Amino acid sequence: MADREKQALADEVARLVRELERAEAYEQQLRQVIVDVKDQLAAGNTARAQSMLNEALNTIDAQTDVVTPHPKS
Repeated sequence: MADREKQALADEVARLVRELERAEAYEQQLRQVIVDVKDQLAAGNTARAQSMLNEALNTIDAQTDVVTPHPKS
């Protein structure tokens, strides 16, 4: 394998690792939202829980590049 091919492969692996790390962090954030919303519901704070879910949806909408990366123009 030529040096260029090895470097290209290493770059691709590094990119995939970064993407996986971002996806894992995103998943953790969403899991924390679920825990927090459940806590609010258990406390009877339905309005706050709904507000938190709306905030989560806004975050999801704003973070589509984490879920489906878009090539840079």
